[in-house]
Amino acid sequence: MLSSKTNSPRAERLPEIIQGGMGAGVSGWKLARAVSSAGQLGVVSGTALDLILARRLQLGDPTGELRRALKAFPDARVAQEILERYLVDGGKPVSAPFKSKPLVGDRPSRLTQELLVAANFVEVYLAKEGHDGPVGINFLQKIQTPMLPSIYGAMLAGVDVVIVGAGIPKELPGVLDRLRDHENVELDLHVHDASPRNPHRVSFEPGETVTASHLELTRPLFFPVVASSSLAGMLVRRANGSVDGLVIEGHSAGGHNAPPRGRPELDHAGQPIYGPRDVADIERIRALGLPFWLAGSYGTPEQLIRARELGAAGVQVGTLFAFCDESGLSLEIKRKVLENLSAAKVFTDPLASPTGFPFKVLHLDRSGFEPSTARMRRRTCDLGYLREAYVRPDGEIGWRCPAEDPATYASKGGALEDTEGRRCLCNGLAANIGLGQIREDGCTELPLLTCGDDLARVADLSTDRQGGYSASDVIDYLLADFAKL
Repeated sequence: MLSSKTNSPRAERLPEIIQGGMGAGVSGWKLARAVSSAGQLGVVSGTALDLILARRLQLGDPTGELRRALKAFPDARVAQEILERYLVDGGKPVSAPFKSKPLVGDRPSRLTQELLVAANFVEVYLAKEGHDGPVGINFLQKIQTPMLPSIYGAMLAGVDVVIVGAGIPKELPGVLDRLRDHENVELDLHVHDASPRNPHRVSFEPGETVTASHLELTRPLFFPVVASSSLAGMLVRRANGSVDGLVIEGHSAGGHNAPPRGRPELDHAGQPIYGPRDVADIERIRALGLPFWLAGSYGTPEQLIRARELGAAGVQVGTLFAFCDESGLSLEIKRKVLENLSAAKVFTDPLASPTGFPFKVLHLDRSGFEPSTARMRRRTCDLGYLREAYVRPDGEIGWRCPAEDPATYASKGGALEDTEGRRCLCNGLAANIGLGQIREDGCTELPLLTCGDDLARVADLSTDRQGGYSASDVIDYLLADFAKL
């Protein structure tokens, strides 16, 4: 079992494979459990787990896993209140919209924090059932407001590794140290145009949210996801606690990518151009003395061997796992992708994400699968995970999203040009896992798929299994030549 050097000696064996944390709900508990049961590091995505729990309860929790996990939650009152609020016996009518849940702002209510803690507990608890392998959870630093209660919920369930990307999470090692002892925690909140002399913070008080202080917690390992050796070195030097490992992710990985260094330029198709400066210096990474994993088009046996020869502990792989049997993607999406791999195109969209980071979008041209851009939707921000905080004229914090209605965004002081090309990732990603909202016109939100540039490698697995394949097939494939080391 992996353990932090702040609690006990470092584990003798580190995983060769980290299964990437793909949100929202693609890297769910079923996938993480399968990978961890096979001896590697299974990872659940921590993105929007409060939304996922609330909506799956409204579908009736037909197999009972969610209720079983909530029964194990240390605060029975909180678990019961969540069930009373969201569980629909037998599931909601197919044509009925999902009941909304509160957006998470800088001052979330007690009920909002309870749902965050419980949802992350449920996902990790289920991922850890039935085996003794380590389980990790992945967060995006860009999604700051749910972070603290989410981490605490994962720790209550015994999460072994916390992986954080899309930002500079230098405060999180100290947060893990304090939450281990059920202490109050804070994080800097990025607020657009805020004065450095007037910093804003988000806070979380575990004892005021759930009754769990009687539990003895273990501090999980902390692995930040970085794109450069300079960022890796800065985190190791300046983090307020122990950094236990590093995931070095290149720009060919799925989801959000770090933007190119220097003045951004686009190729003929409109994608960001990456160059030699955007390739991490592995020698400098290795000199930091921490275990590290390479990510971004490392999903082959040859690349795993190459990573080990470069000094890495192994690789992080997402795309191969994204379309396996245990992934959270809907069965329809997985079928259409696997049947139409030759028509698939992965586009690094510099505008799609409200975060401003480049975001990989998967298009299938001949499958009949309709990407979320194919139909006009009324632009609205009703989930709010990727909203940005800004200072209102009255000095208070307001919230806006470049993917919301442009006029609304501009009325909040945002630049109208920042809304061009933006897409609602929150609703699109929820639709990927069968939890798309049903709108007033009766239409359901459409999926917005992401994956890495090496999608074609999926064919190496799906061909052998007449279209489908399992998480264990991915691991066996990647480790096929490992004995050569």
